[in-house]
Amino acid sequence: MLEQEQGMVRISDDVVATIAGLAALDTPGIAGMSGGISEGLAKKLSGKQVQKGVSVEVGELEAAVDLKVIIHYGTKIHEVCRELQENVKEAIENMTGLNVIEVNVKVEGVAFKEEEPAADVPRIK
Repeated sequence: MLEQEQGMVRISDDVVATIAGLAALDTPGIAGMSGGISEGLAKKLSGKQVQKGVSVEVGELEAAVDLKVIIHYGTKIHEVCRELQENVKEAIENMTGLNVIEVNVKVEGVAFKEEEPAADVPRIK
């Protein structure tokens, strides 16, 4: 809780998780969030479901974030994850004023681009 002259401000875990999920999906190289291997690979999410693959612990002044992500094939995983950590930390700190003490990332899958049909292949009708 942030103490203000007018009273206390408490930011919901769901709000912090939504901010983290949106920042993650905006990071280049991230294909989507994963709810875990048992739920299969998730596609890019929006709205309330953006919290899938995100868990947070929010204290009075600090927050810790755990992310489960799917990375685009061909990207440098360590670079994407480092940028992801920075983006999520910055987004949460800027929007909430909380100090993000850690952003843990677990890469649970790799997404492959869908192949497009070749233009020079004749179609049979």
